[in-house]
Amino acid sequence: MFTAKYLRIAIPEATALAQRNLDAIAAIPVAGCTFANVVEALESATEPLDYVWACASHLDAVVNGDELRAVYNEYLPSVTQFYGNIVLNEELWERVHAIYSRGFDGLTPIQKRLLEETHLDFLENGANLPADKKARLREIKRELAQKTQKYSENVLDATDAWEKIIPEENKSILEGLPPTILEILRANAAQKGHASAYRLTLHEAIYGPAMRYLEPDTLRRELWSAYNDLGHREPYENGVLIGEILALRREKARLLGRENFPDFVLSRRMAKTGAGALNFTEDLHGRVLPHFREEITYLEAFKRELTGNSSDRLEPWQLAYLSEKLCRKLYNFDREELRPYFPLDAVLSGLFGILQRLYGITFRALPTAVGQRKDPKTIPVWHGDVRYYDVLEGDGKLLGSFYLDLFPREGKRSGAWMEGVLRNGHRGKNGEWITPIGFVAANLTPATEADPSLLTHYEVETLFHEFGHLMHHLMGRVDYGSLNGTNVACDFVELPSQILENWVWEREALDMFARHHKSQKPLPGELFEKMLAARNHLIATTIMRQLSFQKMDLDLHISYVDDDLDVFIDKSISSYVVPYATKPLSLVRHFLHLFSSSTGYAAAYYSYKWSEVLDADAFTRFQGEGIFNGVVANEFRRTILERGNAEPPDVLYYKFMGRPPSLNALLYRYGLDGKSC
Repeated sequence: MFTAKYLRIAIPEATALAQRNLDAIAAIPVAGCTFANVVEALESATEPLDYVWACASHLDAVVNGDELRAVYNEYLPSVTQFYGNIVLNEELWERVHAIYSRGFDGLTPIQKRLLEETHLDFLENGANLPADKKARLREIKRELAQKTQKYSENVLDATDAWEKIIPEENKSILEGLPPTILEILRANAAQKGHASAYRLTLHEAIYGPAMRYLEPDTLRRELWSAYNDLGHREPYENGVLIGEILALRREKARLLGRENFPDFVLSRRMAKTGAGALNFTEDLHGRVLPHFREEITYLEAFKRELTGNSSDRLEPWQLAYLSEKLCRKLYNFDREELRPYFPLDAVLSGLFGILQRLYGITFRALPTAVGQRKDPKTIPVWHGDVRYYDVLEGDGKLLGSFYLDLFPREGKRSGAWMEGVLRNGHRGKNGEWITPIGFVAANLTPATEADPSLLTHYEVETLFHEFGHLMHHLMGRVDYGSLNGTNVACDFVELPSQILENWVWEREALDMFARHHKSQKPLPGELFEKMLAARNHLIATTIMRQLSFQKMDLDLHISYVDDDLDVFIDKSISSYVVPYATKPLSLVRHFLHLFSSSTGYAAAYYSYKWSEVLDADAFTRFQGEGIFNGVVANEFRRTILERGNAEPPDVLYYKFMGRPPSLNALLYRYGLDGKSC
């Protein structure tokens, strides 16, 4: 199932089967329509294609190559049209609307929720539009799928295309890089046939440490310039695509009766409107701005202290480097000191142990093999790095399963993510519970010949974040897959992921796995205290960077028409960005969150910060009652993780906390009442 050959056969077969299922529903006489033979039948009608296309989409993200890309792009228009046609099918709409119009008598609360959500899916996606507007909507969906896919391919190809080979005799220009990163660069070069050399790339596991630690300013500038240029040059230029995508999204929203795209996508989310999300962004911006300006002034003074030049301004390739230098000065702390205490296998073991203490679950690794299944005892995977696990309840019952793909490679998109689209937990036709399957992917520091995979603390935090999503996916107990797991409002979905990050800052949790990979000594108390002290180092600058992304996102989708893209963005975020001596290009041309899919996080990047408010507030219960308090953990599982979209997110949150969310906990976490440097 993880090959282009399989997909070429399976996609058309699955599409045809799903279409037959839909045709059977559409043929039911309206008078004979029931909740079971229409609404529940719709829930399962597309399962064959859902599974196959989930495989295709996942492979497109993790092993993108010529053969797979050709198959994916060949079927992308027809599959997009197929799904788009469901909510525009007049016969299906007539039957769903007829059942909805009869009311909810005899339905359970979850059945009522499914009917309401299904009816809204049709209504808000154009089911009652006239024929000419339906036709245009179909075309818009097809064009968006193709253009966002091309945008994503351009970013991937541009990232993979850049490299810098440094011969051993020139190793001195890599001064400052930690030994672990040097070993990765050496292995990277060897894999590409360069003996006795080092290979720099723009992949995060290399680019991030290089920008923090490289001493030569010129080499950091070269790296930054290449990264800054992603999506700005042919054949990978994305500017035209962005304009076209924004125009299509705007037209789609207006066809569906909304003023702008954010109002369309946020109508069923916690923010409700684009204005609501923008107000949240601008309010937090106002609270953070004085601290942000203080930090930049402090950092500029630090640079002048280092250089002796009284007029020196910050350069964009110097920010991470100077931040690291300042952190060492203020806290006598180097983040690389933590890396030896976070070998990947120990981190995974500790993460599994923490989840066991919280929820009583255990993890069991299964053998894997690349390619088609030959041994029934092995699980087929798409790459040799991939692992597979079953997750078991305390009584031994299977909770769910997941794939783990953690290291960077060419053909794999950047970042980290969890996908639950392969299979959501749901109740089968015979009443049996179908367990979910998930994917967790990341681009963590790989092993070298000298050392195992040693993670930064940030990478540990990232891994916990994605497992928070995974727990949401695996623990869902809603009977209907479309309402289960992570199928919730985008500005609520990050709560389960972000709240789990808190455990990597707690001594009791770290003691379960943070041990030196050679000596097995625990994380020293002094180093832990330094880590905590430096947690809010330049925090306002970090927050403002995120706020600049969400402000840009919302303004582009609310106000942008045909202006100069870069001029528009500069004006939008002028008070959100560092006043550099050299003005960076906007990252909009390689911002995958916004433009790599038809919707994705478009008009919703604010969700990360919104959910952080929820996570900081909700974690106060664990802080007050014990981070491993079983009662609190089970309440979180029962009210949040298991409930999916069974009820509105504000209702679920209230059930856990007993009150609406408060911003106070987040501001306290940031330390913004005091000096944030």
